Amino acid sequence: MTEDELERALRQTLAGRVATPRPLVADPAGAVLRRARGAARRRTLTGLALAGVATVLVTTGMAQLGGPTGHSGTPTVVLGDPGGFSPVPLPTASSPAPGKGPIRAELDLIVGSRLETSGGERRELIGLSGAEQAQRVPDYGGWLVTSAATAAGRTLWWVPPNGSDPQVLLAGADAVVVATDGRQVAWRDGAYLAAAGVVGGQLLASSRTPAPVGAVPIGFAGDAVLVRQPDRGGISVWRRPVGGVPGPANPDVLTVYGTLPDGRVVGLVSAGTPRQPCVALLDPARELVPVRTACGTAVATDGLGAVSADGRWLLLNAARRDALLVDLASLGGATAATHPAGPAVTGAVAWTRSGAALHVDATGGLVRVRPDRVLAGERPTASALDAVPPGERPVVVADTRS
Repeated sequence: MTEDELERALRQTLAGRVATPRPLVADPAGAVLRRARGAARRRTLTGLALAGVATVLVTTGMAQLGGPTGHSGTPTVVLGDPGGFSPVPLPTASSPAPGKGPIRAELDLIVGSRLETSGGERRELIGLSGAEQAQRVPDYGGWLVTSAATAAGRTLWWVPPNGSDPQVLLAGADAVVVATDGRQVAWRDGAYLAAAGVVGGQLLASSRTPAPVGAVPIGFAGDAVLVRQPDRGGISVWRRPVGGVPGPANPDVLTVYGTLPDGRVVGLVSAGTPRQPCVALLDPARELVPVRTACGTAVATDGLGAVSADGRWLLLNAARRDALLVDLASLGGATAATHPAGPAVTGAVAWTRSGAALHVDATGGLVRVRPDRVLAGERPTASALDAVPPGERPVVVADTRS
């Protein structure tokens, strides 16, 4: 029943009980209704007052609970019940203690047929296997991966940066070498030496020249290709931009490791009495004539090693099969400044832009060689790599030089 219906019914009831037909001076029904409405208003006001007190008490309590403890200042007041609010702090990611547990390499890795980037991404490389060396292509142009030697020769793949499957650039080559800038590649193809630029996963401006049996490219000096001649015949320079054949070989040059920013080649030469392998800076414009030479510590002639991007350091193997760090700034004296640098190099060496050399030792562990720490007396050791199964030998991907 509505309020109007209730009011009409009450008026009719009271009117029926009145004995005189004269109009009433007072309105009993109106008085009753007024009293009822007044009581209702008083109950409403009392309820609102109690609700206000409760709100103040709850708000004050929440302010005391949410405010800082033991510190002065205005507390933060939370009104209502925000969804998802919890006073329990979120857990923080824990990091393993230094030297414990698997680690991640600062450079990309090739693990079997999988690419593990330094940023934590993983890509399965369909059709790629047996990688031996890998090089980043500049300007985020992907990766160049060279296979180990097989009965069918070597393969060079280009791995696109967009996630597509690797593409074969070369197959069945006798030897393949990629420039440290990722822009050139040279290979042995039957009776010929060949070289080309790499642009967008394509071999462009290729050139080739006849070569003696057994002659193979082993590096670059600018646009020139360094070629090892057969039967310990030394190393020659093929200036392919001007055509022709490789120049006369320097028989004293045993192997090369890379170039300095000024273009000089770092390698080993046979020198001294008695003859021994010595670290030297070679001039590629003069058929690799030594410019500076330093002998002393016996070094291996296996050709494994690399020069840092700034041209200051050379990491190679000593004759006793452990790694050796050579200060190239010391060349020219009687002996070069050398420092023991941990486990022997067994594959590719890659230098990071921060100045550390990375390589994988015989156990499959990653070895970091930091020159400043080596100078301070540290002996680098191998560490297990994250996401690399036991028994796998990853390949460290060389970064492009800035």
